[in-house]
Amino acid sequence: MLAGMLDNVYWPGVASIFVLYGAVFLVGVVASRGAPPAKDGDEALEELMLAGRSLPLWVALLTMTATWVGGGYINGTAETTFASGPVWGGQAGLGYALSLVLGGLLYARRMRAAGYATLVDPLEARYGARLAAVLMVPAVLAELFWSAAILVALGSTFGTVIGLELNSSIALSATVAIAYTVFGGLRAVAWTDVVQLFLIAAGLGLAVPFVMSAAGGWGAVLDAAPPLSFGTPQEGVSWSDWTILLILGGIPWNVYFQRVLSSRSPRAAATTSMLAGIACALMALPPMALGLAATQLDWSAIDTGTVDAAADLAASPTLVLPYVLRYAVPQWIGVLGLGAVAAAVMSSVDSSILSAASLVAWNGYRRLLNPEATADQVARLVRGLVVGLGVLATIIALTFGSVSALWYLCGDVVYCVLFPQLTLALFDPKANRVGAASGLVTSVTLRLLGGDATLGLPNLIYPDWSDAGGEFPFRTLAMLCGLTVALVAARLTQASDPPKPVPTAA
Repeated sequence: MLAGMLDNVYWPGVASIFVLYGAVFLVGVVASRGAPPAKDGDEALEELMLAGRSLPLWVALLTMTATWVGGGYINGTAETTFASGPVWGGQAGLGYALSLVLGGLLYARRMRAAGYATLVDPLEARYGARLAAVLMVPAVLAELFWSAAILVALGSTFGTVIGLELNSSIALSATVAIAYTVFGGLRAVAWTDVVQLFLIAAGLGLAVPFVMSAAGGWGAVLDAAPPLSFGTPQEGVSWSDWTILLILGGIPWNVYFQRVLSSRSPRAAATTSMLAGIACALMALPPMALGLAATQLDWSAIDTGTVDAAADLAASPTLVLPYVLRYAVPQWIGVLGLGAVAAAVMSSVDSSILSAASLVAWNGYRRLLNPEATADQVARLVRGLVVGLGVLATIIALTFGSVSALWYLCGDVVYCVLFPQLTLALFDPKANRVGAASGLVTSVTLRLLGGDATLGLPNLIYPDWSDAGGEFPFRTLAMLCGLTVALVAARLTQASDPPKPVPTAA
């Protein structure tokens, strides 16, 4: 049985992946050794969490782009373009690009000028440590499930392109990402992001001409593409709802603000974020092209061995990028494309795990549980949490096999809960703890009343638009209602709960 499994492995591809992972690990270690020497514990902690707030502009630009250009972004864009056309397929690229631009225009300069260390710091300053700790929970869970979901995506791609078993692929990738993150913190993550982003551009960029040629050329593919329109008004409203969720919900993530706060100045933080938005949109083009071309491939004329590619893709569009890289391009291009997907996943896993570890150690432990903790103690805890949370994300990926639904739920909560609370903490001088708690309860209640298949919760109060090809925008409704309730409650309780001043940008 073992011999049969090994017969399906493409060993040159396995060897190239080991070389890639070895190179990425070395880049991370070398980057960590190139860090300026820290003079005391606080500087060492800042180096670990925020790269000493000294990343060069071009490195900061590429690592901020890699914030969203991960395995889920690449695989998901190809899958959605293949299944639903370019309007839905380009949604992630458009949404996250505008999220980075809006973040740069309104949030980045203010956060960096205030000298915060994490996303939760302004929430703590405005609402107190206990409520901030409650708001920290969805932020940490979202990062954790995001890491697990993209590890699963990588494992399925490995299995298709080089025949490597799913669990082995997940464990190997997680081990490498955890190792160099522990060694070098954000500086190692940032420099490996640079390498990984170039791999993504090269690997997928080289695959596009081959796949387009096999599909009949750009003209034939574009002529056959679905129209850039919606079948029903409900579908248009649903698309708009999800796009707004991506734009506004893409801001309150600590993995994003770690890059903002690692920039050398408030101006650099804002500039980097806006330029990264442009780069993020451009990085969506190769997977969109591959997904669109796959709709026109004659799979019966492509040698896929015993695999019925057309039937498999009709049943599971998530396989489109792995199948294209495995069967529709020369083998060396497929392996390079696999390296691109692996690089995209690692650039997301390392960032998310370090982000979650920083939140728990800084805002959970030092700010709430042990205010007397030294910087060295917090730094050791961050490293320990990188390992612990990385192992936990790997176990989730190995156990559940598909955790995308859990990540979507956490993303909903980030949008419905954290976006209004962060916005009010930064921009509303009258925001207070009572208002925040009231808005939190409102947003969570209205979101849960919309139901969730993962938790087995039915839709209790909102219209059912499924027959019209859409979904009622209850997420945006929950966010707006929570924001409104927080605004009103804060103004009604100014005397009993005076607002706390917070540092702001000049």
